[in-house]
Amino acid sequence: METTNKDILRGGQFLVKETKSEDVFTPEDFSEEQIMMKEAVKEFTDREIVANRDRFEAKDYALTEEVMKKAGELGFLGVAVPEEYGGMGMGFVSTMITCEYISSGNGSLSTAFGAHTGIGTMPITLYGTEEQKQKYVPKLATGEWMGAYCLTEPGAGSDANSGKTTAELSEDGKSYKINGQKMWISNAGFCNVMIVFARIEDDKNITGFIVEYDAANANGITLGEEEHKLGIRASSTRQVFFNDTIVPAENMLSVRGGGFKIAVNALNVGRIKLAAACIDSQRRVLTTALQYATERKQFKTPIAEFGAIKAKLAEMATNCYAGESASYRAAKNIEDRIAMRMSSGNTHQEAELKGVEEYAIECSILKVTVSEDVQACADEGIQIFGGMGFSEETPMEAAWRDARIARIYEGTNEINRMLSVGMLIKKAMKGHVDLLGPATAVGDELMGIPSFDTPDYSELFAEEKEMIAKLKKVFLMVAGSAIQKFGPDLEQHQQLLMAAANILNEVYMAESTLLRAEKNAKRFGEEAQEGQIAMAKLYLYNAVEIITKNGREGIVSFAEGDEQRMLLMGLKRFTKYANYPNVVGLRNTIADKLKSENKYCF
Repeated sequence: METTNKDILRGGQFLVKETKSEDVFTPEDFSEEQIMMKEAVKEFTDREIVANRDRFEAKDYALTEEVMKKAGELGFLGVAVPEEYGGMGMGFVSTMITCEYISSGNGSLSTAFGAHTGIGTMPITLYGTEEQKQKYVPKLATGEWMGAYCLTEPGAGSDANSGKTTAELSEDGKSYKINGQKMWISNAGFCNVMIVFARIEDDKNITGFIVEYDAANANGITLGEEEHKLGIRASSTRQVFFNDTIVPAENMLSVRGGGFKIAVNALNVGRIKLAAACIDSQRRVLTTALQYATERKQFKTPIAEFGAIKAKLAEMATNCYAGESASYRAAKNIEDRIAMRMSSGNTHQEAELKGVEEYAIECSILKVTVSEDVQACADEGIQIFGGMGFSEETPMEAAWRDARIARIYEGTNEINRMLSVGMLIKKAMKGHVDLLGPATAVGDELMGIPSFDTPDYSELFAEEKEMIAKLKKVFLMVAGSAIQKFGPDLEQHQQLLMAAANILNEVYMAESTLLRAEKNAKRFGEEAQEGQIAMAKLYLYNAVEIITKNGREGIVSFAEGDEQRMLLMGLKRFTKYANYPNVVGLRNTIADKLKSENKYCF
């Protein structure tokens, strides 16, 4: 995997540096090997998952375990695992592709897959000793053993480090005794190994342990009943109780007190993978809704011909295209970063950890945006089906129920919004991202006289790119003023952080969409990319609306008098198009393309 030593943007730098379209990776850049992987996983999903939809909905937990075993036999559980531990050792982009396409047939299987490969296997791959990796990873990579991850407790949800589960060292120092209770544990019903977090004595941070589970020799581990959930019904979700569970001392993962770091880093990877897991699901929902709308006639006309339905289809497609564009842009950044670190002498473990950690901001942005888009997509899917959408006979209501969990796990979207802005500010303090310089420049620009020259917008996306640059200024202006006012206390002002995060999210998503459409228009011709160009423009238009609303909310909530007037004036200047796009026209272009192909076709 060759990586040019060009200056790879660091995490968060998209905000203050311009990215050229030729420097972003898009799904159109997939290699032969990646396309083959995608086709193999799609075929598996149709055969093993989609075909058994009714059984999954009927809470057939045994089926989930059986399909997971089959996925293991085909190597899908070991895509990210290095070859020396029985995996395929493929790059980060390939792991995203596998996750995306195996997750779209059913939410239950998607959850089992994510819990096993992400938070179940990865902590051992990335933090385990050589002995631990040799002992556990090959069994997990092949699906011989199943993994689970025990972090959440009844009293410790978003505050992951506040868990009450204890680990007590034996007098001879050879083992730990674990006591406590965990809840919402995916795969609990059929797992063989658990990553368990517990606190030793009065340590500030929790510690991770690898705990084997065998129902015949339970070792003080008991499971609660299966939870009855809104969605992901065939995903095994139970409480796990530890009563004097003995764990060998050599099964401590990483170092004492290192558990919180493991949890945080496992969640970073989990977040971008969760975004991937929501992409093909949107394609499937959209295609199903489109085909129904083409057949369903009202007033002697297929409902797909009606403007109200076209608008829905176009927006669903646009959000899906945006999510895919941004997810693979970030995934390739991570892959390049890992390759760069490995070529400079890092171990696979260090390179992968640092590579993902570098883009933690982007991982949070993607988790939030794509999980909200998949829910909106399923919701509109129900609406297009009308009354039938509400019935269990059609797949829409299950898609809607399954999508709902995506906004809660891997850290709620509220937590992730605050994290993305918080992490960006921390990076600025460390000097990894220069926010101060650009924020000061925006302040100076506000004091100056705006230019009244008529720019040349003849080139494709010339005005849109200028809009993106201005939207970045909105973030710098609003966040910069808020930081000036509150300093480190800004994190106490959650509603302001949420508004800033909404601006940050839209900037990243709109830019990623635009860069992909531009790159492809350059290589495949504008005519061939008409629908994609329309989606990039529509996404940007919607982003401008969201940014305007959130910018205004922030400004009127923390600034007053002259400062408020100046900031509102800046907001108006930075969100104003010279030539507004024809929004209805853009939606019709997208919907007509969808109708002509009768499926999501971008």
